[in-house]
Amino acid sequence: MGFGPVEAIVIVVIVLVIFGAGRLTGVGKALGQGLREFRQEAAIKPEDETDDKSGGGEATPTSTSSDDKS
Repeated sequence: MGFGPVEAIVIVVIVLVIFGAGRLTGVGKALGQGLREFRQEAAIKPEDETDDKSGGGEATPTSTSSDDKS
């Protein structure tokens, strides 16, 4: 059960019926732009994300609450 040329032809025919030949170029252009943006966002360095997460410090408890109890 693989993806062969017959399945690809069926998918192309279905897409042509749904969108029409005239709008197919616009759909392809939008799909290409979406993939380009996804690749750019995926290329962000992991160090940038870890710096943002550790810089907040909101999840750690503060020591002022323990000083108030004594």
